[in-house]
Amino acid sequence: MLILKTRAEIEQMKVSSKLAAEVLKKLEKEIKPGITTGELDGLAESLIRENGGVPSFKGYRGYPASICASLNEEVVHGIPGPRRVKEGDLLKIDIGVFKNGFHGDVTETYAVGSISLEAKKLKEITEKALYAGIEKVNSENRVGDVSNAVQKVAEEAGYTVVRDFTGHGIGRNLHEEPQVTNFGAAGTGIRLKEGMVFCIEPMVNLGTAEVEVLKDRWTVVTKDRKLSAHYEHTIAIVNGKAEILTKY
Repeated sequence: MLILKTRAEIEQMKVSSKLAAEVLKKLEKEIKPGITTGELDGLAESLIRENGGVPSFKGYRGYPASICASLNEEVVHGIPGPRRVKEGDLLKIDIGVFKNGFHGDVTETYAVGSISLEAKKLKEITEKALYAGIEKVNSENRVGDVSNAVQKVAEEAGYTVVRDFTGHGIGRNLHEEPQVTNFGAAGTGIRLKEGMVFCIEPMVNLGTAEVEVLKDRWTVVTKDRKLSAHYEHTIAIVNGKAEILTKY
């Protein structure tokens, strides 16, 4: 069921979304070779709780941590722990915050120190795909217009988009309707409406689009173990246009 938000509810959602973005920016300063993903997770949880929020992911369907920290060939849902990030890594941090009765969700891909040109281009194209999708968000378009825009940017650069995981509606629940895939035909799917709030989150791979889940039952990796990048913003439709709630 599609749950449209009132203007007042969107204002409430800005609180959780802004906190998620602020925590992500504070973590960014700590991302250096040698830090563990577990240390980043601990810092994120402290910052979220100190500011009156609750980590959206912790305990969600049994997930054990406050952030997802996915390295290199890990696409999404990497569990933080004792691993130390190293020079040249591509680190994806996904943060969800619950505050004021609503969730906010944001992801960014970070270069750890100096990364390869191949990794840098993948990172840049994935971010470009996110904003191409956001540009299609208005009350004249459909979900397929957003999905198609993401797919075109990624595939025209020679990459593939992950099809097994998607963007999603968000609100009082972390995952709501509509599903926002990263592939599709323009002009298809449900029409975008005033009050819709959803996450657009391109997951773009250097090689195959195929992925698999590791034995921890969470971490998703590329089947060919090539690099993947991931970006995400929480978007609301206000006055017929896109408003990014997780702006930094």
